[in-house]
Amino acid sequence: MHIPDGMVPPQVVIVGYAVSGGVLMWSLKQIERSDRNQEQIPKASLFTAAFFVSSSLHIPIPPASVHLVLNGLLGAILGYYAFPAIIIGLFFQAVMFQHGGLSTLGINALIMGIPALLAGSIFRSRLTFRLKNRFWTGCFGFLAGSTAVALSATLFLSTVLFTLPTDIDQNLEQASLWALVLAHMPLVILEGLFTTMVVLFLDRVKPELIKHYS
Repeated sequence: MHIPDGMVPPQVVIVGYAVSGGVLMWSLKQIERSDRNQEQIPKASLFTAAFFVSSSLHIPIPPASVHLVLNGLLGAILGYYAFPAIIIGLFFQAVMFQHGGLSTLGINALIMGIPALLAGSIFRSRLTFRLKNRFWTGCFGFLAGSTAVALSATLFLSTVLFTLPTDIDQNLEQASLWALVLAHMPLVILEGLFTTMVVLFLDRVKPELIKHYS
């Protein structure tokens, strides 16, 4: 779900950078409001590294191969830190693995980062409803992980379909894109299960890691 350089028009690239810059500034302001922001930096660094490395772990799902995204997990664990963490991870993925591109870093950050922030809100909502036992922690972890990937796939497909050049075989390109997105559907369940396992593990061994979001 990484959009490479040259796949979308320049105006989309510019809008992507402008909007992602605004979301980044908003996230940083939310972080600054916390009196515990310095304590969260090591945790954010650890999960940024996990997000970066996850792109190298490919899972063959015909007719394509996919990799763990982990944006839902970052949202659930890091909250507002998730968006800057994803930007950093995407930058190094583009430079070192050629996943995505530098010109499309802004739009890729929105495709991955907005769902991560939503996942954080979903996971936090269990506290709003006072659902704090392990069962509900696991349920909201699954919902956060699966929703983030499903939304990222939807944003990726929408962005590319609406910006396809007119001088290519539209039907063939659309069929390829749909096949790629459908290959990610099993990943929606897998990401949900993986996020569930991680948040339940942290809830048991170090619950403070899933209690502070900014």
